[in-house]
Amino acid sequence: MREINPQETTRAYAFDMWMQAPMPMVTFFKILDVSRLVRISRKRGLKFNMLMCYCIGRAAVQVKEFYMLPVGEKLMQYDTIAVNTIVANTASEVSSCDVPYSEDLEQFNSDYLRLTKQVAESCTDHDLSAESMVIGTSALAQYEIDGAVGMYSGVFNNPFMIWGKYKRGLFKTTLSVSFQFHHTQMDGAHAARFLDGVQKEIYRLKSI
Repeated sequence: MREINPQETTRAYAFDMWMQAPMPMVTFFKILDVSRLVRISRKRGLKFNMLMCYCIGRAAVQVKEFYMLPVGEKLMQYDTIAVNTIVANTASEVSSCDVPYSEDLEQFNSDYLRLTKQVAESCTDHDLSAESMVIGTSALAQYEIDGAVGMYSGVFNNPFMIWGKYKRGLFKTTLSVSFQFHHTQMDGAHAARFLDGVQKEIYRLKSI
């Protein structure tokens, strides 16, 4: 990552308006049709959470604002994106695992399985925040929730998605997600386009 001058970017106005705001985070909610993910997960033996993270990464790389992030008092530019997942470890606690995004689903799946296993066994976080813009995720897959508003710590400004248990319907399976983002990084239109992109990538996903 490298520092960039906010005044030389499309985020100049947002940087001036929101960097010193006491609560600069915005949260959107959306219901996704994840029927295809469930089918592919079962047919190919792939983890549902991995497929979600992959589609999140595919949608994010198409929105240039994801490559910028306010860090401290600075605006940083990244060349790559990673997707974070929370892992249950062998100490009966949780650890954080950043998985580098790859357009190749097989590669992403391989990295996801390898890194989450490593983190679970070592109880040590795998952190890529120094080299990639990390999208945080938290899957509460055993619980039915309609959404969640993340906590703004003032330390981590990364975008963050949360979801619970998907809901089976007569004709489709749906998943409620929440997406929190720092207003300096992107505007509502960018966030809405990203969420629409996640849905489109789910529809486009093919079994491997």
